[in-house]
Order: sequence, then structure tokens, then C-alpha cells
Amino acid sequence: MLKKAKKERLIWLDIMITLLSLELMAYFYYGMRAVASACTCMAVSFAAEFISLRLMGKKFTADDLTCISDALIISLMLPVSIDLRIAGYTCLFAVVVTKNVFGGRRNMIFAPAAAAYVFALTSWSREVLMYPEPHTKLGLFEKPDVLVHSASHAFNITGKLRYTDLEILMGNFSGPAGSASVLLLLISALMLIFRGDISAGAFLGSLLGTGLTAYLSPVGYSRVDSLGYSVVTNMVLFASVYIIADRRIAPRRNIFAFYYGFLIAVTAYILTLTTAKENPIIAAAVLFTPAALAIRSLERKIDSELEAEKKKELEKAPADGEEAELHE
Repeated sequence: MLKKAKKERLIWLDIMITLLSLELMAYFYYGMRAVASACTCMAVSFAAEFISLRLMGKKFTADDLTCISDALIISLMLPVSIDLRIAGYTCLFAVVVTKNVFGGRRNMIFAPAAAAYVFALTSWSREVLMYPEPHTKLGLFEKPDVLVHSASHAFNITGKLRYTDLEILMGNFSGPAGSASVLLLLISALMLIFRGDISAGAFLGSLLGTGLTAYLSPVGYSRVDSLGYSVVTNMVLFASVYIIADRRIAPRRNIFAFYYGFLIAVTAYILTLTTAKENPIIAAAVLFTPAALAIRSLERKIDSELEAEKKKELEKAPADGEEAELHE
């Protein structure tokens, strides 16, 4: 048990390192306002987690610090210009309604950040989907004079992006700061997969599902552009790393996790084609969470049966040896 708890904390630490690197990139593009949003999310999440656990008669432990990583994920999905009260309400919903109402981190039925983002999107859609341009430096409590639609919005409508490949790679385009840094997200994904912190199967399934459907049924005129742009827009890459591949939710076996991620990506792409809505992969991830939980339950049954069979074989082996000795 101690070894397992320690592993959970190390996973959280690795994820926090990658999230903080994305937050640093957000600061580079938008200034102190990005820091204000992140700090608000973390403070509200920590307070909500601590108070709700005390009300449930539970102690706050180091493992409950996962609320901080969920808070950073939320802040990186929202515009840096978002009203700080909305960011706070979103994190409060993530901790209290999405997680602790159902019994806490050991009984999650939804990824907290994903469900909270859907809540914010349905409650304050304009505030959530309008962004400042990159390199718009904002103070702690400063709001930009001009907000624009995201690059994802332009791609969903026209099938094109007005940014160069280098700008896309470096995240120099309008959208949620955390999901825009493509190069940094790829590096983070490789690190987390290598360290075993996220589900490799779910991550690869999500990317392959998006890439395959985008190539077979392109948005715009070019299949290759459709494939590339579909992966880097609509928070696909970000969600693949931090939501779909989340080991707290994704199936444990890579083969099951792969199909889980693949189906989420295909569903999200179909929603993009039919509705042109932004970031449908987050909603698709929420919708498929019950399926992931059902698969995890099946995996536990399989593990129990395998363990029972192994135990029978071990019990049978000494008995066979005794019979052989008696026969001699």
C-alpha cells in the first residue's frame, strides 16, 4: 500500500512538472494574467478539496494534491482573459460536484477537469471561447480590449489556418494557452509515457483516431492539412495527454485503452464535422467515461479469475508431487 501511494505521488509530481512548463509558456505569451488565472484555480481547488474532505470526515493527504493538477489543467483550457470568478466557479464544480459528491478521488466517475470544462462551456460559452491574441501582455487583473475567435474556430469553419507551421509548432496562435504549445505538449507526452504516468494506449488511440478520420473525411481540401490541423486544434493533443490518457480513468490494459481513446477521437471528429463546434473532444471524453469504468471493472474480474487459476495451479502442484512420491 505504501509503495502504491508513493507511486501515485510521483505520477502527480511528473504531471505537475509538465503542466508548469505549459503555464510558463502561457506567461511568455500573455503575461501575469496567466499566473493570476492559474493561482486562482489552484487556490479554489485546494480550499474546496480540504473543506469537502473535512466535511466527509476524511483527512487531507498528499495524494489529494491531485486537485492542484486538475486545477492547472482547467486554467490551461480556459482563456487567460477569463473572469477569475468564472475560473473559480469552474474549479469549485470540478472538486465538489464532479469528484467529492461521488466519494472522492477513489470513486471518480468523470475526469474532474473535463466535466468542469463542459460545465463552464455550457454556462459561459462566450467567455470560454473568446481569446486574446498571443503576445498580448496582460497585468494580474487586466482584461484585453480585443478578443478573437480561436484558430480552432477558423479551422472548423473554413478548413484552413492562417498561421505558419512554425507558429503552430510553437503555439503562436489564438486559443487556450495550454493547448496551443504543440512542441511542448509532444515533449510532455513523451516524458509522461516514458515514465509510465499516462496511458500510452489511450494517448495513441486518440491521436490515431483523430488522424485517421481527418484523413479519410477531411475538413477543407487537403487530406494532409486536415490530418495535421485536426490534431493541433480543438484541444485534441492537450486532451489526449491530460484527460483521455489519465490513468485514474483510462482502462489499465493498453489494448482496451487504445480503443477507448480511438472511439473518443472518432466521436469528437464526427461532432466537429457535423456541428463545427470547438473542442468536442472534451465532451466526448466525458461521455465515454462510464465505458472506461465498465472496462476497468471487467479488467478487475479478469485479474481475479487469473489469480484464482494461478492459485489453483500452485495448490495442485504439491499435491501432484506427493502422489508421485507415494507411487514410487
